[in-house]
Amino acid sequence: MDGVPRVPEQRGPEQSATLRFGVLGPVRAWRGEEPLATGSPQQRALLAALLLREGRTATAAELIDALWGDRPPARALATVRTYASRLRKILDAGMLVSESGGYAVRGLGEDALDLTVAQDLAARADKARAAGDLCRARELLEQALALWDGETLAGVPGPYAEAQRVRLEEWRLQLLESRLDLDLERGRHAEAVSELTALTAAHPLRERLRELLMLALYRSGRQAEALAVYADTRRLLTDELGVDPRPELRELQQRILQADPALAEPSSPVTEPSVVPVRPAQLPATVPDFTGRASFVAELSEVLASAEGRVMAVSAVAGIGGVGKTTLAVHVAHRARAAFPDGQLYVDLQGAGPRAAEPETVLGTFLRALGTADSAIPDSLEERAALYRSLLDGRRVLVLLDNARDAAQVRPLLPGTEGCAALVTSRARMVDLAGAHLVDLDVMSPEEALELFTRIVGEERVASERQAALDVVAACGFLPLAIRIAASRLAARRTWTVSVLAAKLADERRRLDELQAGDLAVKATFELGYGQLEPAQARAFRLLGLADGPDISLPAAAALLDLPLEETEDLLESLVDISLLESAAPGRYRFHDLVRLYARACAERDEHPPSEREAAMSRLLDFYLATAAGVYAIERPGDRLVDHLAPTEYPGLTFQDRRAARDWLYTEANCLLAAARRPADRPSMLRRAIDLLWAALDISESGANSREYEATARALLDAARRRGSPRAEARALMTLAHAHVDGGRFEMADREAEQVIRLARQADDLLPVCWAHNARGIIALYQNRNADGEEHLSEAIRLFRALGDRPGEASALCNLSRIHLATGRTQSAVSLAQQGIDIYDDMGNSMRGANGRYALGMALTQSGRLDSAADRLHEALEVFRDSRQRLWEGMTLFRLAEVDIAAQRPAQAAAKAEMALTVLRGIGGEWRRGNVLTVLGHALTRIGQTDRALVCWREALRIYEELNAPEATAVRELLSPAQAA
Repeated sequence: MDGVPRVPEQRGPEQSATLRFGVLGPVRAWRGEEPLATGSPQQRALLAALLLREGRTATAAELIDALWGDRPPARALATVRTYASRLRKILDAGMLVSESGGYAVRGLGEDALDLTVAQDLAARADKARAAGDLCRARELLEQALALWDGETLAGVPGPYAEAQRVRLEEWRLQLLESRLDLDLERGRHAEAVSELTALTAAHPLRERLRELLMLALYRSGRQAEALAVYADTRRLLTDELGVDPRPELRELQQRILQADPALAEPSSPVTEPSVVPVRPAQLPATVPDFTGRASFVAELSEVLASAEGRVMAVSAVAGIGGVGKTTLAVHVAHRARAAFPDGQLYVDLQGAGPRAAEPETVLGTFLRALGTADSAIPDSLEERAALYRSLLDGRRVLVLLDNARDAAQVRPLLPGTEGCAALVTSRARMVDLAGAHLVDLDVMSPEEALELFTRIVGEERVASERQAALDVVAACGFLPLAIRIAASRLAARRTWTVSVLAAKLADERRRLDELQAGDLAVKATFELGYGQLEPAQARAFRLLGLADGPDISLPAAAALLDLPLEETEDLLESLVDISLLESAAPGRYRFHDLVRLYARACAERDEHPPSEREAAMSRLLDFYLATAAGVYAIERPGDRLVDHLAPTEYPGLTFQDRRAARDWLYTEANCLLAAARRPADRPSMLRRAIDLLWAALDISESGANSREYEATARALLDAARRRGSPRAEARALMTLAHAHVDGGRFEMADREAEQVIRLARQADDLLPVCWAHNARGIIALYQNRNADGEEHLSEAIRLFRALGDRPGEASALCNLSRIHLATGRTQSAVSLAQQGIDIYDDMGNSMRGANGRYALGMALTQSGRLDSAADRLHEALEVFRDSRQRLWEGMTLFRLAEVDIAAQRPAQAAAKAEMALTVLRGIGGEWRRGNVLTVLGHALTRIGQTDRALVCWREALRIYEELNAPEATAVRELLSPAQAA
């Protein structure tokens, strides 16, 4: 601690020298930021007694009793007066007053005493909770709890101080229970389990904490553990106090046994702490020149207005592309905003494109918009949908689902609660969307079309050429998107007359038959806009359509177009101005999905020579590979992988620090993987695509894009096999094996790594051979094949040294350390891990140095040097968290739990194991989860929660038996024969 109390600073500069006092910890005083000497323990006891009376007078007899109880010294009164005299010297004049033979402290500022501040914060939290603002309530309680600095009145003697210590500790626990209750109300049950496990160990007889733990476990899908907590509690209360659990706890047990649906969902929205509740306002801007559609606006508005009295109002607007579905829906949604005060959600579901948005991904975006932390977002579609509906329960939110593919894509995204409404647009009529109000949107009437054209072009220009204007809108097929593009083009060219535009549209070579109906009408409208582009704009439009991914950054677009950054930005912004491109965010651009398809068709039709298309994609791939290689080099100084990647002709970005490099990698993850997938059928780019995936392996380890990474690796492996290239196949297999190790699929990974060795040797490509031996060594460790593992790792060390790859050597040394540890050679395990760390540190490789510290921490734990082990593991944990390596963050928490078990700190071990389970959700695989559950069971047994421990071990045993893992034997021994059966 720094000696300064954590009391919120609310004073101006002129008051910086005012007095402040702390009793929620050691009794201390400060003048401004300068600590004051408060004297002996008895003198501090006197100061505390006066401060806690909040200005009321304490008689001499009361003070003597407070300091010494029934055994005062002979000169107690004189001693009290001496202490009071000394305190006057440090306090402001007139603050310590003598009155009626006693003393009082008067004239304190409102926030001068930390206890007073805590009381005020708690009162404000109660008001916020009563008003339904759970986010603010939790934030205020967290501030109040943060004011405690260790034991209340620490080191202060006397019966009064002891009584106040007990009272204030009880109040602190009540505040903590209230804050945890808010966590559960807000859906943060998974995170709460870790803290509640530790608290129930520290306060085993406190039933409210046990109740909260049962509810948190149940909502985390751990029903058996929740019931085991009740059994542990009942046994403890009977043994210690001879009583049964309180009625609330018994009722909760029965509700869990009955799977009461009301228990499964939090009663309030999940949000991160903030000043106000999260109210998303995601609707795109409505167009200022919205025209016509009056009957549709009225019809849809009436349906939305009925949402308050219905379970859910759903309207589905269908029509061809370009007919104005989105414009109508956005306009109606803006008109209805007042009826949905809790927010509006919006998403483009990309239903008309080749890869429609996955409901699981959309739900993740919606949950974040509603304030849910990434760590609290479940992995499965069903869990995300359930949490989403829970967050919307009791709220009035409008959800606009734009450009849907079909009803199956939409169903998980519907709110499903009274007061909420959904507005859906799609090219398909959703007759199979139960209960939906269907609206078929046709092209505009001639009058509406002319009005829209006039609003964009201007009344003056149209009035004198009304017939020509009618010819224009007719040539556009009365399709709003076509009319808007034509009118915008005319509005931007003041020298053109309406007749000039009409004549151009009359040319069938330009207008094409596609203007007549259906999707072909959309293509015709794009053809109109495309035909008016300057050559440089047209080229940019075509080539940008070749890039996959949700959007494209300005530097990536510059690489694709082979143009300077400034010129690229001017071109892209000009395309934005004429609505052929959208600006997703500063420096990022995207196509409407239909425009992308049309742009790609234009590239295939108009780009000459055709080799320019492949050259553009080659430059984009070069850009991503060169940049990813640069990120890899920054994260892993000295690693030789970058020297063995395919050469690139187009440069990538450079970064000044690790954080900027890391941010780029995770921001570009989806675009990067899309760029790697695209060359699967282009032999000339296949090697670079595979190497891009290898250089970007952190995407897999982070857990954020693990599935997409694995899918891309499979696609590239298939392409390499079709091509018959041993080199490409070996490298693709290496990336896939890496993904499978991260996912805990060790048998698959081992088979793939074995193939890598054979194919890479055949191709004389030594680096994948090194990596594969290293991977097979650690896989063998996981499978309890230690002799095989040592053989592979020894070979990996030899090969890495032959290549001069010192970080690779360090990795294999640290892995070999774990083999030595598993075979009882503890001292050599410590030595090997330290050798690896020395290499990493010498090269400034902090991220992989964390892996070395992880291995060393394990070895030190087994050697009994627990403090050093904890230090090394905490150092590793800090790096993994900063590097967003969720897999290794979770595993390091697991190893720290093992340290706590060995150090006889079972409550801390249980808390860390719970944190590990939370971090590892969705990554790492079942085998790793089984390991964490086993350690959690050991910790729970030591804190008296034996029934819950048995549940953890049974689940671990089930996992191990399904995987045929050797750890099953040890877990069976932890369970009695009857329990194991």
